[in-house]
Amino acid sequence: MELGNAAKQKIGRYASGRAENSRLPFRRRERAMLWFRQMKSLQNFASVHASLHNHFSQERHLAEWKTYKERRLAAWAEWQSLVA
Repeated sequence: MELGNAAKQKIGRYASGRAENSRLPFRRRERAMLWFRQMKSLQNFASVHASLHNHFSQERHLAEWKTYKERRLAAWAEWQSLVA
């Protein structure tokens, strides 16, 4: 019995490239988490990093340059007042 999919099968050196590349984001996260020996230190870092990232991340691709610059300066001024 013939299924008829012999012509569609890709064989060769780079045949599994798409499957391997789909795991790259997970591998990148795993590599970043290797720096933290304890889960508590990772959680502490992640909580601080998330609050700073949310404060300064202005989604530049969604705003015009002038609007982005104003928001960025306002975020920086607020940060300076919190630190001082």
